Amino acid sequence: MTNNDTLRRLRYALNRNDLAIAEITSKSGCKTTEAEVANWLKLDDEPGFAELTDKNLCSFLDGLIVEKRGPHPSGNVPEPMEYLSNNEILKKLRIAYNLKSDDMLAVFKKAEFDVSNAELGSFFRRADHPKFAKCPEQVLRKFIKGLSI
Repeated sequence: MTNNDTLRRLRYALNRNDLAIAEITSKSGCKTTEAEVANWLKLDDEPGFAELTDKNLCSFLDGLIVEKRGPHPSGNVPEPMEYLSNNEILKKLRIAYNLKSDDMLAVFKKAEFDVSNAELGSFFRRADHPKFAKCPEQVLRKFIKGLSI
């Protein structure tokens, strides 16, 4: 799943228009226009399509955290990550929606997808931890689908 696909799915789950997505992204300090968002949301073969970079998707997710939970008490916004894995996307969504493990399992259940508590925990471990697991695209897709339900 590309970053553009991820943003399309999140936009649908959030039920927001292009302007709202641009405003959310701008809350992270990355000024974004409605036209940029429209180009990110186009399909690959459409004229004007623009590839969404990891930094821009990270800025959107950081902006979503600010929108849902408010700014960090220090007032600082983290620098966008150069590389964004599915694990990081899942982690940022968990933070934005202030979800605990049981809440996340309920979201997966809404999408009719079974994930064990141990499997879920393995996605949030440090990459050098022996029980770390990479988050497959299907898991991320099902989680976003569960959010939209």
